[in-house]
Amino acid sequence: MTGAGIGLERLSLNQATVQHLGLEDAVALCVRHDIPAIGLWRAPVAETGLKASAAAVRAAGLHVSSLCRGGFLTRSDPDGRAAALADNRAAIAEAAELGADALVLVCGGLVPGHRDLGLARRLVADAIGELVPEAQRLGVRLGIEALHPMFCADRCVISGLGEAIDLAMTFPADAVGLVVDTYHVWWDARLLDEIARAGPRIVSYQVGDWVLPLPADALLGRGHLGDGVIDFGPISASVTAAGYGGYVEVEIFNAGIWDAPADQTAATVRERFADVLGGGPGKGAADGTPGTARRAGQGRGGPASH
Repeated sequence: MTGAGIGLERLSLNQATVQHLGLEDAVALCVRHDIPAIGLWRAPVAETGLKASAAAVRAAGLHVSSLCRGGFLTRSDPDGRAAALADNRAAIAEAAELGADALVLVCGGLVPGHRDLGLARRLVADAIGELVPEAQRLGVRLGIEALHPMFCADRCVISGLGEAIDLAMTFPADAVGLVVDTYHVWWDARLLDEIARAGPRIVSYQVGDWVLPLPADALLGRGHLGDGVIDFGPISASVTAAGYGGYVEVEIFNAGIWDAPADQTAATVRERFADVLGGGPGKGAADGTPGTARRAGQGRGGPASH
């Protein structure tokens, strides 16, 4: 058990962990296993319908810790760029309707037909700048997620947490923050210093373990907490010390876990969260529980407003 003391009242189940479930079934799963929050994905929300999804989450008493995903902003052709911006504006509106704490941005890989990393990164920065007014208008925070460098070519040219922080800090704090995902950043020698530098810019903390051997599709190389090599204690303690008091999402991409019974997965998620992150009843953040704060009308993000 770590010294971070993150309690089960801060647990959120990212919908990707139970990928085969539709939105309503994922919501019901959280209720059955006393998981107070859920991280939603746009495709299942669209299948259910935006208003119906928001109503289902509210009726279940759940909090939406994030919406995945926006981003993929590295298109240089006018039509592709316009389409990417339109899709991201739609995602911002969806996040607002769902009351999500953040819209996660996976920024996109190299520009099609180009090898120029600088160009791709400039396109990301320019596009986020164009999205900021809409995010501010609707009260949505954009969370830039740094992905592991092995995904730089096709998924995200923002590869280190420090790079994500530098980019976020060029925009207003009420509109742009960053996501700390252990699977993507655990390897970074400067990680703890960068988390401290991020401070209140952290809008989401996602956890999943790095398991060996990696599968052929490295995207699916995540495991339940404790099954891999990540030392979650120092990372979680640093995120807490930086001032993040919101929900902690368990996000696992793993074919075997997807094929397991969903109730088994949810039970394991809850058990490992308690064991690895130091949770359990009454052992959450000292300033209260996110669910209580939300119901009390204190706004998004639980007791510690980002």
